[in-house]
Amino acid sequence: MTAPLRGWLTFALALLASLALTAPASPAWAEPDEQAPNETETPLLRDVLETTGRGYMQAKARLDQSKKREKTLASELQKAQEQLDLLTPQVAQIAAEAYRQGKVGTLAVLLNSTSPDSFVDRATRLDEISRLNNRKLSQLNAARDVAARAKAALDAEIVEQSKQVAIMAKQKKDAEKALALVGGMSVTGGGYVSATSPVAKAAPRTANGEWPNESCSQEDPTTSGCVTPRTLHAYKETKRAGFNRFVGCYRPGGPYEHPKGRACDWSLQKSGFSPWNTKDELTYGSNLAAFLVRNSDRLGIYYVIWNRQIWFPATGWKSYSGPSNHTDHVHMSLL
Repeated sequence: MTAPLRGWLTFALALLASLALTAPASPAWAEPDEQAPNETETPLLRDVLETTGRGYMQAKARLDQSKKREKTLASELQKAQEQLDLLTPQVAQIAAEAYRQGKVGTLAVLLNSTSPDSFVDRATRLDEISRLNNRKLSQLNAARDVAARAKAALDAEIVEQSKQVAIMAKQKKDAEKALALVGGMSVTGGGYVSATSPVAKAAPRTANGEWPNESCSQEDPTTSGCVTPRTLHAYKETKRAGFNRFVGCYRPGGPYEHPKGRACDWSLQKSGFSPWNTKDELTYGSNLAAFLVRNSDRLGIYYVIWNRQIWFPATGWKSYSGPSNHTDHVHMSLL
Protein backbone atom coordinates (compact mmCIF):
# COMPACT_ATOMS: atom_id res chain seq x y z
CA MET A 1 0.00 0.00 0.00
CA THR A 2 1.41 3.36 -0.99
CA ALA A 3 1.99 6.12 1.57
CA PRO A 4 -0.71 8.43 0.07
CA LEU A 5 -3.30 5.62 0.12
CA ARG A 6 -2.33 4.67 3.67
CA GLY A 7 -2.71 8.30 4.75
CA TRP A 8 -6.15 8.59 3.11
CA LEU A 9 -7.37 5.41 4.88
CA THR A 10 -6.09 6.71 8.21
CA PHE A 11 -7.97 9.98 7.69
CA ALA A 12 -11.18 8.14 6.67
CA LEU A 13 -11.07 5.86 9.75
CA ALA A 14 -10.48 8.83 12.04
CA LEU A 15 -13.42 10.67 10.48
CA LEU A 16 -15.73 7.65 10.91
CA ALA A 17 -14.66 7.25 14.53
CA SER A 18 -15.35 10.93 15.17
CA LEU A 19 -18.82 10.62 13.64
CA ALA A 20 -19.57 7.52 15.70
CA LEU A 21 -18.64 9.33 18.90
CA THR A 22 -20.77 12.36 18.15
CA ALA A 23 -23.86 10.65 16.68
CA PRO A 24 -26.73 10.08 19.13
CA ALA A 25 -27.40 6.47 20.13
CA SER A 26 -31.16 7.07 19.96
CA PRO A 27 -33.45 9.89 18.80
CA ALA A 28 -32.89 13.01 20.88
CA TRP A 29 -35.79 14.32 22.93
CA ALA A 30 -34.99 17.90 21.86
CA GLU A 31 -32.72 19.88 19.62
CA PRO A 32 -29.05 20.20 20.73
CA ASP A 33 -29.51 23.82 21.84
CA GLU A 34 -32.70 22.94 23.73
CA GLN A 35 -31.41 20.33 26.15
CA ALA A 36 -33.49 19.31 29.14
CA PRO A 37 -32.93 21.08 32.44
CA ASN A 38 -30.94 19.21 35.05
CA GLU A 39 -33.64 17.42 37.03
CA THR A 40 -33.06 14.85 39.74
CA GLU A 41 -35.20 13.72 42.65
CA THR A 42 -34.65 12.09 46.00
CA PRO A 43 -36.22 8.73 46.94
CA LEU A 44 -38.00 10.45 49.82
CA LEU A 45 -39.64 12.97 47.51
CA ARG A 46 -40.68 10.17 45.18
CA ASP A 47 -42.29 8.37 48.12
CA VAL A 48 -44.22 11.52 49.05
CA LEU A 49 -45.51 11.96 45.53
CA GLU A 50 -46.46 8.34 44.93
CA THR A 51 -47.98 7.30 48.26
CA THR A 52 -49.65 10.40 49.62
CA GLY A 53 -50.28 12.27 46.39
CA ARG A 54 -52.19 9.54 44.60
CA GLY A 55 -54.11 8.55 47.71
CA TYR A 56 -55.18 12.13 48.32
CA MET A 57 -56.31 12.75 44.75
CA GLN A 58 -58.18 9.44 44.62
CA ALA A 59 -60.02 10.32 47.84
CA LYS A 60 -60.75 13.80 46.53
CA ALA A 61 -62.21 12.42 43.30
CA ARG A 62 -64.43 10.07 45.29
CA LEU A 63 -65.50 12.89 47.59
CA ASP A 64 -66.40 15.15 44.64
CA GLN A 65 -68.38 12.35 43.02
CA SER A 66 -70.16 11.60 46.30
CA LYS A 67 -71.18 15.25 46.60
CA LYS A 68 -72.68 15.11 43.12
CA ARG A 69 -74.64 11.98 44.04
CA GLU A 70 -75.74 13.64 47.28
CA LYS A 71 -77.16 16.59 45.33
CA THR A 72 -79.07 14.25 43.00
CA LEU A 73 -80.41 12.19 45.90
CA ALA A 74 -81.47 15.28 47.83
CA SER A 75 -83.46 16.40 44.78
CA GLU A 76 -85.07 12.96 44.49
CA LEU A 77 -85.95 12.97 48.18
CA GLN A 78 -87.52 16.42 47.91
CA LYS A 79 -89.67 15.34 44.95
CA ALA A 80 -90.74 12.16 46.77
CA GLN A 81 -91.67 14.17 49.85
CA GLU A 82 -93.70 16.60 47.74
CA GLN A 83 -95.55 13.63 46.24
CA LEU A 84 -96.22 12.26 49.72
CA ASP A 85 -97.52 15.61 50.89
CA LEU A 86 -99.86 15.71 47.89
CA LEU A 87 -101.16 12.13 48.16
CA THR A 88 -101.61 11.82 51.93
CA PRO A 89 -104.61 14.19 52.24
CA GLN A 90 -106.14 12.79 49.05
CA VAL A 91 -106.06 9.24 50.42
CA ALA A 92 -107.52 10.42 53.73
CA GLN A 93 -110.34 12.26 51.92
CA ILE A 94 -111.17 9.24 49.74
CA ALA A 95 -111.15 6.94 52.75
CA ALA A 96 -113.57 9.22 54.59
CA GLU A 97 -115.87 9.35 51.57
CA ALA A 98 -115.79 5.57 51.24
CA TYR A 99 -116.73 5.25 54.92
CA ARG A 100 -119.66 7.63 54.55
CA GLN A 101 -120.93 5.98 51.38
CA GLY A 102 -120.49 2.43 52.50
CA LYS A 103 -121.43 2.43 56.19
CA VAL A 104 -125.15 1.74 55.55
CA GLY A 105 -124.38 -1.63 54.02
CA THR A 106 -125.76 -3.45 50.96
CA LEU A 107 -129.12 -4.42 52.51
CA ALA A 108 -129.84 -0.83 53.50
CA VAL A 109 -128.98 0.26 49.98
CA LEU A 110 -131.53 -2.22 48.60
CA LEU A 111 -134.21 -1.26 51.10
CA ASN A 112 -133.72 2.49 50.65
CA SER A 113 -133.49 2.41 46.90
CA THR A 114 -136.65 3.77 45.27
CA SER A 115 -135.72 2.28 41.91
CA PRO A 116 -133.25 -0.12 40.33
CA ASP A 117 -131.46 2.83 38.77
CA SER A 118 -130.76 4.49 42.13
CA PHE A 119 -129.39 1.21 43.48
CA VAL A 120 -127.05 0.80 40.48
CA ASP A 121 -125.90 4.40 40.80
CA ARG A 122 -125.14 3.91 44.49
CA ALA A 123 -123.27 0.65 43.89
CA THR A 124 -121.29 2.17 41.01
CA ARG A 125 -120.30 5.10 43.18
CA LEU A 126 -119.05 2.78 45.90
CA ASP A 127 -117.02 0.78 43.36
CA GLU A 128 -115.47 3.93 41.88
CA ILE A 129 -114.49 5.18 45.31
CA SER A 130 -112.96 1.81 46.16
CA ARG A 131 -110.91 1.65 42.95
CA LEU A 132 -109.78 5.26 43.31
CA ASN A 133 -108.77 4.64 46.90
CA ASN A 134 -106.74 1.55 45.95
CA ARG A 135 -104.96 3.47 43.18
CA LYS A 136 -104.13 6.37 45.44
CA LEU A 137 -102.98 4.03 48.18
CA SER A 138 -100.68 2.30 45.69
CA GLN A 139 -99.24 5.65 44.61
CA LEU A 140 -98.80 6.68 48.22
CA ASN A 141 -96.94 3.48 49.09
CA ALA A 142 -94.73 3.83 46.01
CA ALA A 143 -93.89 7.43 46.98
CA ARG A 144 -93.04 6.26 50.50
CA ASP A 145 -90.71 3.59 49.08
CA VAL A 146 -88.96 6.11 46.83
CA ALA A 147 -88.52 8.52 49.72
CA ALA A 148 -87.19 5.80 52.00
CA ARG A 149 -84.65 4.60 49.42
CA ALA A 150 -83.52 8.15 48.65
CA LYS A 151 -83.11 8.89 52.36
CA ALA A 152 -81.09 5.70 52.94
CA ALA A 153 -78.86 6.42 49.92
CA LEU A 154 -78.40 10.02 51.06
CA ASP A 155 -77.37 8.86 54.53
CA ALA A 156 -74.89 6.44 52.93
CA GLU A 157 -73.34 9.27 50.89
CA ILE A 158 -72.85 11.33 54.04
CA VAL A 159 -71.01 8.38 55.60
CA GLU A 160 -68.91 7.96 52.44
CA GLN A 161 -67.99 11.64 52.44
CA SER A 162 -66.89 11.50 56.06
CA LYS A 163 -64.70 8.53 55.17
CA GLN A 164 -63.03 10.29 52.24
CA VAL A 165 -62.53 13.50 54.23
CA ALA A 166 -60.74 11.48 56.91
CA ILE A 167 -58.52 9.84 54.28
CA MET A 168 -57.66 13.22 52.78
CA ALA A 169 -56.83 14.66 56.20
CA LYS A 170 -54.44 11.79 56.90
CA GLN A 171 -52.82 12.02 53.48
CA LYS A 172 -52.40 15.78 53.92
CA LYS A 173 -50.76 15.31 57.32
CA ASP A 174 -48.43 12.59 56.01
CA ALA A 175 -47.51 14.67 52.97
CA GLU A 176 -46.67 17.74 55.04
CA LYS A 177 -44.46 15.67 57.37
CA ALA A 178 -42.62 14.06 54.47
CA LEU A 179 -42.20 17.32 52.54
CA ALA A 180 -40.82 18.99 55.65
CA LEU A 181 -37.99 16.42 55.63
CA VAL A 182 -36.94 17.56 52.15
CA GLY A 183 -37.22 21.26 52.95
CA GLY A 184 -40.86 21.77 52.05
CA MET A 185 -41.96 24.54 54.38
CA SER A 186 -45.07 26.68 54.02
CA VAL A 187 -44.74 29.53 51.53
CA THR A 188 -45.47 33.07 52.62
CA GLY A 189 -48.23 34.52 50.51
CA GLY A 190 -49.61 31.17 49.39
CA GLY A 191 -47.50 30.60 46.29
CA TYR A 192 -48.78 31.04 42.75
CA VAL A 193 -52.57 31.03 42.45
CA SER A 194 -54.70 33.34 40.34
CA ALA A 195 -58.47 33.41 40.06
CA THR A 196 -58.09 35.27 36.77
CA SER A 197 -56.24 32.42 35.04
CA PRO A 198 -58.01 31.06 31.93
CA VAL A 199 -60.29 28.08 32.49
CA ALA A 200 -59.20 24.91 30.72
CA LYS A 201 -61.47 22.30 29.15
CA ALA A 202 -61.85 19.30 31.45
CA ALA A 203 -60.06 16.07 30.56
CA PRO A 204 -62.16 12.86 30.45
CA ARG A 205 -62.75 10.89 33.66
CA THR A 206 -64.26 7.50 34.37
CA ALA A 207 -67.97 7.05 35.12
CA ASN A 208 -67.26 7.22 38.87
CA GLY A 209 -65.33 10.48 38.52
CA GLU A 210 -61.79 9.11 38.90
CA TRP A 211 -58.86 9.54 36.53
CA PRO A 212 -58.44 6.52 34.21
CA ASN A 213 -55.10 4.76 33.91
CA GLU A 214 -53.48 5.76 30.61
CA SER A 215 -50.50 4.50 28.66
CA CYS A 216 -47.93 6.50 26.71
CA SER A 217 -49.92 6.10 23.50
CA GLN A 218 -49.99 9.54 21.85
CA GLU A 219 -47.30 11.18 19.74
CA ASP A 220 -45.49 13.84 21.75
CA PRO A 221 -45.72 17.14 19.84
CA THR A 222 -42.46 18.32 21.44
CA THR A 223 -40.19 15.29 20.88
CA SER A 224 -39.95 12.03 19.00
CA GLY A 225 -41.36 10.23 22.05
CA CYS A 226 -44.87 9.64 23.39
CA VAL A 227 -47.26 11.08 25.98
CA THR A 228 -50.52 9.94 27.54
CA PRO A 229 -53.85 11.29 26.22
CA ARG A 230 -54.28 13.33 29.42
CA THR A 231 -50.81 14.88 29.06
CA LEU A 232 -51.52 15.77 25.45
CA HIS A 233 -54.81 17.36 26.51
CA ALA A 234 -53.07 19.44 29.20
CA TYR A 235 -50.36 20.45 26.71
CA LYS A 236 -52.95 21.66 24.20
CA GLU A 237 -54.97 23.52 26.84
CA THR A 238 -51.87 25.25 28.20
CA LYS A 239 -50.91 26.28 24.69
CA ARG A 240 -54.47 27.45 24.06
CA ALA A 241 -54.21 29.62 27.19
CA GLY A 242 -51.35 31.52 25.52
CA PHE A 243 -48.23 29.85 26.95
CA ASN A 244 -46.35 29.34 23.71
CA ARG A 245 -42.68 29.40 24.63
CA PHE A 246 -40.44 26.35 24.38
CA VAL A 247 -41.61 23.12 26.04
CA GLY A 248 -40.33 19.56 26.20
CA CYS A 249 -42.33 16.60 27.49
CA TYR A 250 -41.09 13.05 26.89
CA ARG A 251 -37.58 11.93 27.87
CA PRO A 252 -36.40 8.30 27.72
CA GLY A 253 -34.77 8.54 31.14
CA GLY A 254 -34.50 10.68 34.21
CA PRO A 255 -36.80 11.47 37.14
CA TYR A 256 -40.41 12.42 37.58
CA GLU A 257 -42.98 11.30 35.01
CA HIS A 258 -41.09 12.23 31.82
CA PRO A 259 -40.24 8.62 30.78
CA LYS A 260 -43.90 7.69 31.34
CA GLY A 261 -45.15 10.46 29.07
CA ARG A 262 -46.85 12.20 32.00
CA ALA A 263 -44.74 15.35 32.41
CA CYS A 264 -43.71 18.50 30.56
CA ASP A 265 -41.10 21.19 31.24
CA TRP A 266 -42.32 24.64 30.24
CA SER A 267 -39.35 26.90 29.54
CA LEU A 268 -39.30 30.65 30.06
CA GLN A 269 -37.42 31.10 26.79
CA LYS A 270 -38.42 30.73 23.15
CA SER A 271 -35.66 28.16 22.80
CA GLY A 272 -33.79 26.11 25.37
CA PHE A 273 -33.67 26.52 29.14
CA SER A 274 -32.04 29.18 31.27
CA PRO A 275 -32.97 30.71 34.66
CA TRP A 276 -35.19 33.76 34.65
CA ASN A 277 -33.37 37.09 34.83
CA THR A 278 -36.07 39.50 33.69
CA LYS A 279 -39.45 40.47 35.10
CA ASP A 280 -41.09 39.19 31.93
CA GLU A 281 -39.63 35.69 32.38
CA LEU A 282 -40.58 35.56 36.06
CA THR A 283 -44.13 36.74 35.30
CA TYR A 284 -44.48 34.21 32.48
CA GLY A 285 -43.45 31.31 34.72
CA SER A 286 -45.62 32.48 37.62
CA ASN A 287 -48.69 32.92 35.41
CA LEU A 288 -48.15 29.50 33.87
CA ALA A 289 -47.85 27.85 37.30
CA ALA A 290 -51.00 29.64 38.46
CA PHE A 291 -52.88 28.43 35.38
CA LEU A 292 -51.91 24.81 36.05
CA VAL A 293 -52.90 25.03 39.72
CA ARG A 294 -56.25 26.67 39.03
CA ASN A 295 -57.07 23.98 36.47
CA SER A 296 -55.60 21.04 38.36
CA ASP A 297 -58.98 19.32 38.78
CA ARG A 298 -59.83 19.84 35.12
CA LEU A 299 -56.51 18.64 33.74
CA GLY A 300 -55.50 15.96 36.24
CA ILE A 301 -52.42 17.80 37.50
CA TYR A 302 -50.33 15.64 39.84
CA TYR A 303 -47.95 18.37 41.00
CA VAL A 304 -46.23 21.55 39.80
CA ILE A 305 -42.67 22.73 40.56
CA TRP A 306 -41.57 26.30 39.87
CA ASN A 307 -39.01 28.76 41.20
CA ARG A 308 -38.00 26.84 44.36
CA GLN A 309 -41.59 25.91 45.19
CA ILE A 310 -43.70 22.80 44.73
CA TRP A 311 -47.49 22.64 44.55
CA PHE A 312 -49.08 19.49 45.77
CA PRO A 313 -52.89 18.93 45.91
CA ALA A 314 -52.69 17.74 49.50
CA THR A 315 -50.53 20.61 50.78
CA GLY A 316 -50.73 23.56 48.42
CA TRP A 317 -47.52 25.50 47.73
CA LYS A 318 -44.42 24.58 49.73
CA SER A 319 -40.81 25.63 49.45
CA TYR A 320 -38.70 23.28 47.37
CA SER A 321 -34.99 22.69 47.76
CA GLY A 322 -34.39 19.77 45.45
CA PRO A 323 -31.25 19.27 43.33
CA SER A 324 -32.86 21.50 40.68
CA ASN A 325 -34.42 24.72 41.96
CA HIS A 326 -36.64 24.98 38.85
CA THR A 327 -35.91 28.63 38.17
CA ASP A 328 -35.51 27.92 34.45
CA HIS A 329 -38.82 26.15 33.79
CA VAL A 330 -42.20 25.17 35.19
CA HIS A 331 -42.48 21.44 35.72
CA MET A 332 -45.90 19.85 35.20
CA SER A 333 -46.68 16.24 36.11
CA LEU A 334 -50.00 14.54 35.51
CA LEU A 335 -51.70 11.51 36.97
